[in-house]
Amino acid sequence: MATKQGRRFGYLVYNLIAKHLPATNRNRFGRMQIRALRRWCGEMMLESCGRDVNIEHGADFGKGRDIRIGDRSGIGIRARLDDPVTIGNDVMMGPDVLIFTQGHRFSDLSRPMIEQGGSKRRAVVIGNDVWIGERVIILPGVTIGDGAIIGAGAVVRESIPPLAIAIGNPAVVVDTRRPAAEREAQ
Repeated sequence: MATKQGRRFGYLVYNLIAKHLPATNRNRFGRMQIRALRRWCGEMMLESCGRDVNIEHGADFGKGRDIRIGDRSGIGIRARLDDPVTIGNDVMMGPDVLIFTQGHRFSDLSRPMIEQGGSKRRAVVIGNDVWIGERVIILPGVTIGDGAIIGAGAVVRESIPPLAIAIGNPAVVVDTRRPAAEREAQ
């Protein structure tokens, strides 16, 4: 974690330059330098940033406070992360993933919803070795267990257990990555 001034500098460099550089999978020349610059910005801005992290083109994670990302994990192209979010090691994230940690209040029928403000933030936790497909939406308070796969376009409203394969809107568990012998024993 960087100093307050370091965070500010990382934020400026990221939002003025690094965020807008080409995606690493679409740029043969300078790919490693672009990736290194974005990773450096992540190290400056994020609460914690593991080794070999890949932050892709257009990713938006605000000022990075209360966002932790583990070793060899990535933030996908044009992904948006609210805080607080914890991402484990070896997490793959497709393009356009949205992770929300706050909703909007709407229970007071005597006032317009726009005047009721945001709800309390609820952390999102993503385990190790998780694959999050393209355009997945993860809602506040969700935990995705180690080894899970979330199929493209899923809307994750509830926590997903380890090794589960979940798809759909709302996301439902349709299979598991557990070996067949282990499944039959249950």
